[in-house]
Amino acid sequence: MKILSIGNSFSQDATRLIEAVSDGEIYSRNLFVPGCSLKMHAENIAKDAHVYEYQENGELIEKTSVYDALLREKWDYVTVQQGSAFSGMYETYEPYLTEVINLVKKTCPSAKIVFHRTWSYENGGVNEYFPPYLCDSDVMLEKIIEASAVAAANHSLPTIPVGNAVQRARRLPEFDVSRGGVLITRDYFHLSLDYGCYLAALVWYGFFTGKNPEGVTFAPQGTDPEINAKLKKIAKEVL
Repeated sequence: MKILSIGNSFSQDATRLIEAVSDGEIYSRNLFVPGCSLKMHAENIAKDAHVYEYQENGELIEKTSVYDALLREKWDYVTVQQGSAFSGMYETYEPYLTEVINLVKKTCPSAKIVFHRTWSYENGGVNEYFPPYLCDSDVMLEKIIEASAVAAANHSLPTIPVGNAVQRARRLPEFDVSRGGVLITRDYFHLSLDYGCYLAALVWYGFFTGKNPEGVTFAPQGTDPEINAKLKKIAKEVL
C-alpha cells in the first residue's frame, strides 16, 4: 500500500513511524515544507515549485514538486491537510483545497484522497497562532474538528482522526502535566518523537489497513509497554 502525504511538519510527525508500525504493509512518503498551508500548496502547485522535501520516515531523500512526487509511484492514497495555524479556520481552506484535490485527481486518477485531521497545540505553549483559539487546546481541537468536517464532507473525503487521538492521550495521567505527566508534544506543537509519533502512526495504521492497532508489535525504543498499550487502545477507539 503506497501513501503520499501533501503536508508539512505535522504530516512528517504522523508518518515518521508508520512504516515500522505497519511492518512492511505501508510504503509512505511525505512532502514537507515547514508550516505549509493549503494556500501555499496551491501556490507551489501553480508554479510547479521544487521546494518540497520528499521524505521517508521523516528524513529528506531529495527536493521535488508536488506534481513530480505524484508521478513517482502508483499511489493508492494521497493525504491532504491544512497548516496547523489555520486548521480550525474553514475560511482558509478554499479555494485552495479544491485546487490541490484537482491536481491529485488529474495526475493520479486511481488514488483515493484522504483528509488528515491534525492535533491542537498544547496548553502553555507560546505561539502567535494560538491566541485565535483562546490559547486553549480544547477550543482549538473543537475548531479543527468543525472545519475539517466541513472540508472533508464537501469533497467526500474520509478523515484520519489523529487530532482526536492526541487529545484523548492528553487526558491520560502519563501526559497530563498537572498530574505529573509529560507532554505528548516535544515543543508544545509537534508530537514527541516516541509516544506522540507512535500514537499518530497507530491511528494511520488502523485507518489504512482496517486492522486493530492493538495488534501492532513494534514499539519505539525505550518506551513503556503499559503506556503503549493505552495508546493502542486510544487509536482503536477513535477509528
